[in-house]
Amino acid sequence: MLKLIALIIGQSILLVAAQTLLKISVQLFGSFSWTWQYFKTVFTTWQFALSGVCALLAMLTWMYVLKIYDFSIAYPLLGISYIIGLFSAYFFLHEAVPLTRWIGVIIIIIGVYFVAK
Repeated sequence: MLKLIALIIGQSILLVAAQTLLKISVQLFGSFSWTWQYFKTVFTTWQFALSGVCALLAMLTWMYVLKIYDFSIAYPLLGISYIIGLFSAYFFLHEAVPLTRWIGVIIIIIGVYFVAK
């Protein structure tokens, strides 16, 4: 079980890193536009490239987890990514996180604990 939790934490960190870097890369260029120039600019940033690498590594890790462990235990443990995502939003994206979201994360932590038991 410890190996599964370590893999899920690693996969969740990679997944959240990918999403955080994607958010940073699209925010660099003002408002969103469905133009080739906008996408060309976003796709050529190092943040976008690193986002893709993190997403690929997260997917490969998830494939490994699915091959070895039951989906019914592995998938609920991905709730850890919500916890990491909230911290990423607060510390890296400098988003205001209201108390209700912190309470929600505490509830998720409790749920993940029960799934892991």
